[in-house]
Amino acid sequence: MNLAKRLAALMLSAVCLVTLVAGCGTNTKEKVNSPEEKKTEIFVSAAASLTDVMNELTQLYNKTNPNVKITYSFGSSGALQSQIEEGAPADIFMSAAQKQMNELDKKDLIVKESRKDLLVNKVVLITAKENAAGLKDFKDVTSPKINLIALGEPKAVPVGQYSEEIFNSLGILDAVKAKVIYGSDVRQVLTWVEAGEAACGVVYATDAATTAKVKVIAEAPAGSHKPVIYPVAIVKSSKNVKAAQGFVDFLATKEAAAVFEKYGFKMN
Repeated sequence: MNLAKRLAALMLSAVCLVTLVAGCGTNTKEKVNSPEEKKTEIFVSAAASLTDVMNELTQLYNKTNPNVKITYSFGSSGALQSQIEEGAPADIFMSAAQKQMNELDKKDLIVKESRKDLLVNKVVLITAKENAAGLKDFKDVTSPKINLIALGEPKAVPVGQYSEEIFNSLGILDAVKAKVIYGSDVRQVLTWVEAGEAACGVVYATDAATTAKVKVIAEAPAGSHKPVIYPVAIVKSSKNVKAAQGFVDFLATKEAAAVFEKYGFKMN
């Protein structure tokens, strides 16, 4: 009987050991997979002029928030507005003007309390580095030496809207329109001037600062256009509101402000 009891005890111990090992294996697997399971992706629709600064800010944010993946759609604010209205995936909208954000607000497509007027920018006239036409200010674009003027398409691109306001205030809008080539966003305007495909163009100061191939001729005259304010808000259809709010809050921190200011933006 003693031998039988010993054998039974040994068998029971073996079963317990197998169960314990299996249990440990399961727990280890759960610990390994849990960070991946908690990974959250947020989609940010942002004005093209924010491309460089937002890419750097994402790297900074991910140092302390590695489980948040941020995916961008950069383009003209008007085009992004339309995409959101049509149901494109977006958790956050960052516009280069109030107009597009106001339209989404009217249609109850943003979380109103999340909206912040985040940044301020300037509008400038640029030429290629050599400035072959000898431009000195915005009024000079009517010169016979200027064949093409690159502007953002005003119906969808805020910098195009600001441009028309500037030229209208100077009383030369009709003369300018006769020479205009319209870009789908501010970066296309910049590219055309860099390549010499247009004699001059109107962009944001922050875009002009991204390249050594253009020269800033002048800032827009004071009072010639509406203030260039960049609002940000969470899109109401967001499925990751908590993560989106965390990123929006980060954009208003001193740490983020230092990066925005490095690229030429000012905090509002």
